Amino acid sequence: MKRFVFIFLLILFSLYGAAAQIVTAEDYLNRVADKYSSFRDYEADIMIRQGSSNMTGKISHLRPQFLRIDFSQPSNQVIVFNGEQLTVYLPEYSAILNQTVTGGRNGAEMASAAGLALLRRSYAPAYISSPNPVPLEESGESVVKLRLTPRSGGQTYKELLLSVNPDSLFIRRMEGITFGGSSVRFDFTNVKINQGIPEARFIYDSPASANMYNNFLFRDKN
Repeated sequence: MKRFVFIFLLILFSLYGAAAQIVTAEDYLNRVADKYSSFRDYEADIMIRQGSSNMTGKISHLRPQFLRIDFSQPSNQVIVFNGEQLTVYLPEYSAILNQTVTGGRNGAEMASAAGLALLRRSYAPAYISSPNPVPLEESGESVVKLRLTPRSGGQTYKELLLSVNPDSLFIRRMEGITFGGSSVRFDFTNVKINQGIPEARFIYDSPASANMYNNFLFRDKN
């Protein structure tokens, strides 16, 4: 009898230990956010896919909201955000688009401490299948997959899908799906942190020959 009790207790404590190691999706997203909060800047290769269109380049981010993407495809295209103004250079049209904004709201900017704080407030996370790493489509890399759904109305995306590297806690892929069914996907590779990126990198010296268009996203109400 004592032998069966002893075995039962071993099983019980084993199950307790396993349960204690389970991390909720909310806790896991918090860990990812804490990771991004721990460094000052990062650089990475980025691929943006929307429909059949692919864009590739290098992204630079400096806390709190500085962001720059220098594209190799389309060649020489640039997006710069300094926390107050968004600038887009379209070399194909020799055009500079400027927009004063209250904060970054693009998917790439969500892969930052400020962006993740916004996600945690606005979206509820859940594991897509389980807390265990699974292969990432097309690459075979191991990632933990989360699905984020809006906590309330008024959000841009019906759901956000995050693929997180389980070792580094870096976001490997982020995909946003709108209520209309369209999607945009961001892939981040070759991430390097704390490279000492200066604020000067986010000052864009536009070509003198380019045409300037201000407030291209919203009409001036005045």
